Amino acid sequence: MLDLSKQPIPMRFQHLLDTMKSERFLKMEGLNNEIPFFIFPYSPEEHHEIESMCHQLINRLASEGISVLNINLYDLSIEMLQERGIWEQILEEERHFTKAELMEDLQGALNPERHMIPAIAEKMEQQHLDILFLTGVGAVFPFIRSHTILNNLQSTAKSCPTVMWFPGKYTFTVEGGSSLDLFGLLHDDKYYRAFNILEYQLG
Repeated sequence: MLDLSKQPIPMRFQHLLDTMKSERFLKMEGLNNEIPFFIFPYSPEEHHEIESMCHQLINRLASEGISVLNINLYDLSIEMLQERGIWEQILEEERHFTKAELMEDLQGALNPERHMIPAIAEKMEQQHLDILFLTGVGAVFPFIRSHTILNNLQSTAKSCPTVMWFPGKYTFTVEGGSSLDLFGLLHDDKYYRAFNILEYQLG
């Protein structure tokens, strides 16, 4: 089988487009009762090209009548801190706190279970959507970990496919199971319940 992860961006774009506009994908068929979570892994060096491709894909899907909600976790984090009136405080702390102290504060303020997932759920309720994109994963590391978002999102995002755009590797070994390796270097703990969308078969 062709390894799409090593193919040029236009070929990966076409695979994503064909997959995401298919009835099988949109109706979440063939998942063996698993949660409809998908990972799109890509090389961090391709970030700007992939970011542009993401916007093109959203526009192409919209022209097919398919609505995508793109939640950038970095933008959402700033929005949440501003809404709670602590954004300026965080900026001030950055000048005086150690990295460990600042990270502890951010992890508390952006706790996925208490704060981030409810904010995502609220955005999902505000519009009709066929697919949810999660982007900005690399920008929120290390105070938000991708597997933590996925674990806590399981009870919220069941009504449509969710695709996490992941700058790194989503690997599987018999010994270790599946793991998200951010930037291809940082082992982000095991996560078993998502599908690699580059391996998704249309039929």
